[in-house]
Amino acid sequence: MLEIDFIDEINGDGKVAESLIQTLLSFAADAEGLEAGTELSVTFLDDSAIQQINRDYRGKDQATDVISFALEEEGEGEAAVIGADDIPRHLGDLLISVETAKRQAEEYGHSIERELGFLALHGFLHLLGYDHMTETDEKKMFGRQDEILQSYGLER
Repeated sequence: MLEIDFIDEINGDGKVAESLIQTLLSFAADAEGLEAGTELSVTFLDDSAIQQINRDYRGKDQATDVISFALEEEGEGEAAVIGADDIPRHLGDLLISVETAKRQAEEYGHSIERELGFLALHGFLHLLGYDHMTETDEKKMFGRQDEILQSYGLER
């Protein structure tokens, strides 16, 4: 099973989706062939906090719905992170704005739980190396995202 460390920075608003996110991302981890015990963290934030992080780390001074910090991703000039065989693999961190998720859930006409699950899966795929910077990559990532959501039963 996937090990998720949930951190709620907004007084419990993210708790409504913790169980869904745990089961959905564990399902996705199995679908992606990840080994049992793989770890990641999910932090629930408000728009102000995620905007500051988005500005500081991505140079975009605006709130966003989800940000992924992949531990295994190598930036320019960075060395690969290689763990010992006896410690669990840690994928990285997902940061989700519950404020933005609430607005988007209302806009799309579904529950906040569904929106938080969708955002967590989207960020999770980024942690695994999926991206949508090119049209080809976008088709691959969103296709995989849709496959997992449909197989799991979390549709709009």
